[in-house]
Amino acid sequence: MYRDLSVAVVVPAHNEERLVGKVVSTVPDFVDHTIVVDDASADGTSEAVLAVNDDRVELIRLVENQGVGGAILTGHQRALELGADVAVVMAGDAQMDPEFLPSLLDPIADGVAGYTKANRFYGPGSFAGMPRHRIFGNIVLSFFTKAASGYWNLFDPQNGYTAVHRSALERLPRERIAKRYEFENDMLIQLNILRVPARDVPIPASYGDEISGMRLTRVAPRIMRQLWRGFWHRMVWKYVLQSFSAVALMFFTGLACLAFGTAVGVFTVVNTLGTPEASAGTVILAVAPFLTGIHFLVSAMFLDIQEGSR
Repeated sequence: MYRDLSVAVVVPAHNEERLVGKVVSTVPDFVDHTIVVDDASADGTSEAVLAVNDDRVELIRLVENQGVGGAILTGHQRALELGADVAVVMAGDAQMDPEFLPSLLDPIADGVAGYTKANRFYGPGSFAGMPRHRIFGNIVLSFFTKAASGYWNLFDPQNGYTAVHRSALERLPRERIAKRYEFENDMLIQLNILRVPARDVPIPASYGDEISGMRLTRVAPRIMRQLWRGFWHRMVWKYVLQSFSAVALMFFTGLACLAFGTAVGVFTVVNTLGTPEASAGTVILAVAPFLTGIHFLVSAMFLDIQEGSR
């Protein structure tokens, strides 16, 4: 127990025989359950887990590879079945320092958050040891994830060191959440639709000789597609179907004005090339809706930022 909370640590692992034993053996004493999900590994990952002498450890072997998200969701489901109040994710590659686990749990125990996640970008020394292409990729994906998820107060979305309270986990449509590397991004979108308070926790990453299975050039386009779909899903569900709010009014009106102004502007430019000159009224008909649309969209974004930061 940690501050009257039953805690389960979920460890997704795929071909992590070298490091998964270290992860399991260093789980803090206050953790009640350690759930290791072997995602159809081809090496001795399961054997390395079973070699750890800890009664809290439970091993789940997946016959077919589900991806990191699928493995985590399997672990979350088991954590709920075991009655855990909080489910924490710690990857099987030993990048997540268990010393900082209380920092993730405190906001949940204090009742100010239902979901917490680590943020490696918390100070000038945060980039030490991180490959440059990962720094750039995380910054870009962080911005687009902010816009898609509505959690403008969060950063470093690909950081998988997270904790979620069972009250949020039970409400999540777990069967609809993406199961590959876009899992963390989609998870944030779904949590925001449910209006679950989320907090960033400054936690440094530990980089060793582990080998990442993520290939940015292959994964990034898939994540961007998921963010694009997730953004529209969130806007419709949160601001239209749940409660038709000022965000929806300003956002969709702004889109309509922007589209109308752009269409009139393009039509005017095409038909006034050469001798004909556009009248002042025609110019205003294009410019006024365009600027109004931008104003409405900025206002909608401002309200969305306020909503997501609560």
